[in-house]
This record gives sequence, structure tokens and C-alpha cells, in this order.
Amino acid sequence: MSIEVKVPALPESVSDAVVATWHKQAGDTVRRDENIVDLETDKVVLEVPAPVDGVLQSISQEAGATVTSGETLALLEEQELAEPEEAAEDDQAAADQQAEPAAQPSQPQPANPDLPPAARKLAAENNLDASQVEGTGRGGRITKGDVLKHLQSGSPRPEERVKMTRLRSRIAERMKEAQNTAAILTSFNEVNLQAVKDLRARYKEAFEKTHGVRLGFMSFFVKACCEALQKHPIVNASVEGEDIVYHGFQDIGVAVSIDRGLVVPVLRNAHLMSLADIESQIREYAQQARDGSLALEDLQGGTFTVTNGGVFGSLLSTPLINPPQSAILGMHTIKERPVVENGEIVARPMMYIALSYDHRIIDGKDAVQFLVSVKEALEDPARMLLGL
Repeated sequence: MSIEVKVPALPESVSDAVVATWHKQAGDTVRRDENIVDLETDKVVLEVPAPVDGVLQSISQEAGATVTSGETLALLEEQELAEPEEAAEDDQAAADQQAEPAAQPSQPQPANPDLPPAARKLAAENNLDASQVEGTGRGGRITKGDVLKHLQSGSPRPEERVKMTRLRSRIAERMKEAQNTAAILTSFNEVNLQAVKDLRARYKEAFEKTHGVRLGFMSFFVKACCEALQKHPIVNASVEGEDIVYHGFQDIGVAVSIDRGLVVPVLRNAHLMSLADIESQIREYAQQARDGSLALEDLQGGTFTVTNGGVFGSLLSTPLINPPQSAILGMHTIKERPVVENGEIVARPMMYIALSYDHRIIDGKDAVQFLVSVKEALEDPARMLLGL
């Protein structure tokens, strides 16, 4: 019996998807609930499982095709398959009957064996076939200089053209939308993280033992931002037409970088979460982002975003806001820098922080005061955690 494998119902805000990767080909056996194909939407990758055991008869939509809800992806012939243990035993028995003594593999031959060592090494490093090089040494022998000359004289320089993924295309669209719509300005400040580092060093082992998650910097920044957003609600607002919408809650987006691009899962009601809750949720989101199992609803909404370029070594940046939000906080790398404390110069772990904001509704005063609030909360985290 042939069964159609169809595109699952897409979320309301997603009109179509792109066939990303087929994990099975026509003629392959598949088991019920085994992932057959990945579909890429603007934000997440959806897995399409096999509805029954059987053999994949044909594929209707090749990789790269755009599909909609309910559209047929492939035909599956339902069949009863042997249990994995039985199949393994059958395969082993067949192998025992057909096995023959294998010939000893020949020893690998070095590439370009006629070249002197220095020239051979240079050719191998550049994946160069020595037959393409004109030798000028005695008897036409190829020297290292000949290889260098060949490499510098217009040898092919490879290029590869790859179509943007659906996610990368959507990121580009949204970033350009932010630039075209909002009046983006960025303000900066710096934070002395000595108190946070001391607190983490003192309690990190007990924290991890109690909550099963490491105590990182991001949870402190999320808490500090929630406190600052409550003091400066305009930074947590958004523009809808000619209206300013003030949000009486803090749903904080946390930017997560993956191979496919940047995704921003949202911590719902972050102002009500503990440090342990924040760290656990971020870790779960990061794992789901890497394995492509983030749900679309995890990426929707959000009233403010925090992004950490410091993990990649960024010292300073001007992050772009994530529409329809009106502001985003950029974290950066921590550097030991000289600062003056009580009239003495001391080394402290300092971080530059940046707030990019929509100047249509957020004035410079609001942005600066917001950053100062974040700075004060992080430089005295005990007051923040005690609600003082």
C-alpha cells in the first residue's frame, strides 16, 4: 500500500518552507518515526518522520524546492520490516558465507614522488599536480622555486557559489528592514565585572551542584536588563503605526549563533526567572538550536534582546535591533584594564557594553540612563539579587 508523505501543517505565520536535506533516497527502507527529510522555514528546521515502516518509492520534491502545508513530498510503500536484531543476524550470516581473504592493501604512494622534499611539501600544501609545473632544474627537474613561481603566476583560484539558506535570507531581510525603518543610534558604557566574577568564583560549584547548570555571565546580564527595563519602560516598548506600545513584562531574546546563522529564542517573563532558571533555559535553547529542534514559538515575540559578541572576541560593536523591538544590548569580551579605585590604579575585568536603540521613541537620555542602570546592577550584583 502506497502512502503519501506530506508537508506537515506549518505555523500560522509561515506560508511555505524549503526542502533542505533528504536523509533517505528512493529504494531505501525506513522505519516508522524515522526522519526522512528536513524542511527549512524562515526560523526553524522541521523534521518530517516516516508515518509507517516501509520502502521509499519515490521523491516528489527535490532539495531546494519550495513547498506548502499538505503538499506531497514522497511516496512510501508500507512493508513489514525485520526487527533490527534479526536483520543484523541475517547480514552477518550472509557475510560469513561470502567472505574471502582480503588482499593486503598496497602502501600509499607519496604525491609527486619525483619532486625534492621542499617542492613536494609545497605542492601538497597547495593541492598542486606537479605535471602542471615547468621545471628549470638540471634535466628539467622541478625545484621549490618552480612551484612557487607557478603558484604566483595565475594558477586557478577556486570559488564556490552557494545559495543562501532560508534562515540566512530571512536574517538579511530583517536586518535591512531594521535599518530602513528605525532611526538606529548606539550608546556605550563600560562595566567593572570584578564583583560578578568574585560571586561566580565563590558559589559556582555549589550553584552547579544544586541546580545542575553552570553559573554564567549571561544570567547576570539578563537580570540586570530586566531591572533596568522596569526603571526605563520606554526601552522595552515598540512602535506600531503611530502608537507606542508599552509592555508590562520583559520577554528577553538571547541571540544564539549556530552554523546556519543567528537565532534569537525568547525567555518568557524573564523578570520572574531566577539565575538558575535563566541559565537552564539558555542551555536548553542552545542545544535545540544546534540540533535544529527549536519550535517556531520559541523564536517569536520578545520585547528586548541581549547579544554576546564577546564569546567570539569582539571588543566593541553596534548591534542591530530586532524588529519590532526598539533596543538591543551588546555584550563584548572581558579585558583586564587599568582603572582608578580609591585613588589607586588597579587592574580590573572590564567589558564595553553597547545599546542600539530606535531614536524615534527612545531619547539619548533614556538610553544613557538605561546603560547606567545596567552598569550599577552588575557592579553591585548583591543589591540586584536582593531586590534593593
